[in-house]
Amino acid sequence: MYNSASPLDQVKAFFSQNNIVVKLIKINIAVWLIVSLFNLFQYLYGWKDSNIIVHFLAVPASLDSLITRPWTLFTYMFLHEEIFHIFMNMLMLYFGGILFMQFLDSRKLLNTYIFGGLMGSVFYVISYNIFPIFQFSLPFSMALGASASVLAIIVAVATYAPEFSVQLILFGNVKLKYLGIIFVLIDLLSIKGNNPGGHIAHLGGAFYGFLIAYNLRHSIFKLPSFNFDSIFKKKAKMKFTKTETSSRPMTDEEYNKRRAERQKLIDAILDKISKKGYESLSKEEKEILFKSSNKD
Repeated sequence: MYNSASPLDQVKAFFSQNNIVVKLIKINIAVWLIVSLFNLFQYLYGWKDSNIIVHFLAVPASLDSLITRPWTLFTYMFLHEEIFHIFMNMLMLYFGGILFMQFLDSRKLLNTYIFGGLMGSVFYVISYNIFPIFQFSLPFSMALGASASVLAIIVAVATYAPEFSVQLILFGNVKLKYLGIIFVLIDLLSIKGNNPGGHIAHLGGAFYGFLIAYNLRHSIFKLPSFNFDSIFKKKAKMKFTKTETSSRPMTDEEYNKRRAERQKLIDAILDKISKKGYESLSKEEKEILFKSSNKD
């Protein structure tokens, strides 16, 4: 008898995983629950003021307000109020994160999420302070949500593996490069709509995603990178085994040579995916790509 897992079991299995995508989704959901519960108490007690938590964590467009709350450049990317907003963002984070981890590692994903979000907030604040159309809404405008960070991840993987195809309902197989272009165009053309600040922030995230992925392929310049994932990981006990290869540390020259050889091999595998698709890879090539994507 065929016994498929129920949707609830699938959700439990997903959240039982210990990868960076799940951890980011859990953080976003936890913050949303706190904000939602506070909104409920605010409603029950008849408080008419805006949600204090949202005011404290959302990034303001006004430079005068931003100076007093500089941390919001970071915190806004974990903040949601509406259930549909967080549902769509977490769905896209799951989709983009799984794709990203097929080609790159968890540290790069977390860096892309954080710096993509930061770039989104910078685009948002600068735009609201230089374009005259926003002068009347500038004093009270705020941005919140993970959309800029999520789009940074999606555009990054679309730039890194542009010929890789994904199967979408109603559309069939679509190459990642076209998917990335479509997302960017939607945000660009939506700036004149009801949420211009949000779409501008999305473009900032997309811009960073493109920069980081293009640079990873071509090594043109050095982009900031920090080991944020150490925040999410428990410190493991270090084990030392005496082996012939561990008798002396590698020199910088040996390390750089080995790293260059490894990157050359990965680039060759990615080029093969671009030309012939993922299924054209041999078992050994898939294993190499898998180990590379999980290497911190």
